[in-house]
Amino acid sequence: MNLLFNESTTLMRGLGLTGSSGLSSAQRLLVFAIGLQVALALPSLAALMLDDRLLNGVSVWSKPLKFQASLTMMLGTMLLLLPLIETTVREGWGVWLACLVACVTASGEVLYITLQAARGRASHFNAETSIEALAYGLMGIAAVLLVLSSLAIGLTILLKPAPDAPAGFTLGGAWGLILGSLLTLFTALALGSGQIAGPGHWVGGIRTDAGGLFLLGWSRSGGDLRVPHFFATHIMQALPIAGLLLDLLAPRLVLSGLIAASMGSVAVVAVTFSQAVSGRPFF
Repeated sequence: MNLLFNESTTLMRGLGLTGSSGLSSAQRLLVFAIGLQVALALPSLAALMLDDRLLNGVSVWSKPLKFQASLTMMLGTMLLLLPLIETTVREGWGVWLACLVACVTASGEVLYITLQAARGRASHFNAETSIEALAYGLMGIAAVLLVLSSLAIGLTILLKPAPDAPAGFTLGGAWGLILGSLLTLFTALALGSGQIAGPGHWVGGIRTDAGGLFLLGWSRSGGDLRVPHFFATHIMQALPIAGLLLDLLAPRLVLSGLIAASMGSVAVVAVTFSQAVSGRPFF
C-alpha cells in the first residue's frame, strides 16, 4: 500500500500539483477506497468467466464489474483533482469529510451490489423482501451522498484553487465535477424513480439486457435511461481532460474552449435523455 501511495504522489508531483509532504489524509482515504474497488473487481472478473447464472439476460457479475469500474474512475478523478485545491483547505476537515462520505458510500454500494450478485439476486429495483427493499432505499441515499461529495469537491476547487495550478485543468476539474454531479443527480432521479416507464432502465422495447450494445449493455430495442446517466457521470472526466489539453495546446483559449466543451457535454446529455425517454435506442 505504501508503494501505491508513493507512486500516486510521484505522478502528482510530476504534474506540479502537490508539494513535498506526500498525500493528505483525504487522499489516503480515496486510495484505500479505490483499492477496495480493484480488490473486488478481480474475483468478480473471475466469476464472470466461471459462473453461468444470468440476471435480466446477462451474467449476474456484469453489474458489479460495471460499478467497480465506474466507482474506481470516479474516486480516481477526485484523487487526481484534490491537488488543485489550495493546500490549507485541502488538508482541512471539510475536504476530508467530503472524501470520507465518498469512500464510505461508494464502498457500501459496491459491496452490496457484489453480495447480491453472489446470491444471484438483483440489487437495483428489488423490493421482494423487506431487507432488500431497505437496502435498495439505503443504496439510493448513499448514491445521492456520493454525488454530493463530488459536487462539494468541485465547488471547493472553483472557490479555493491552488495558486500554482494550471488554469485549464483547474477550471475543467471544477466545472467537470459540478456539472457532472448535477446532471448525474438529475438522470439518476429519472432512472431510479420509475416514473418514466416503470421500474428499470428500459423505455419501450424488450425489457432485457440480452443483446445489448457491446460492453456497455445498453438496450438496442428501445430507450435506455442508463445512456444519459453514463454521459452525465463522465463529464467529471471529460472536462478536466479538455482543460488539461487546452493548457498544453491552446492556453489562450482555455475559457472559451471550456465553455464550448461544457455546452457540448450538456447537449449530449440532453439529446440522449430525450432519445431514451422517447423509447429510441442509442445505437
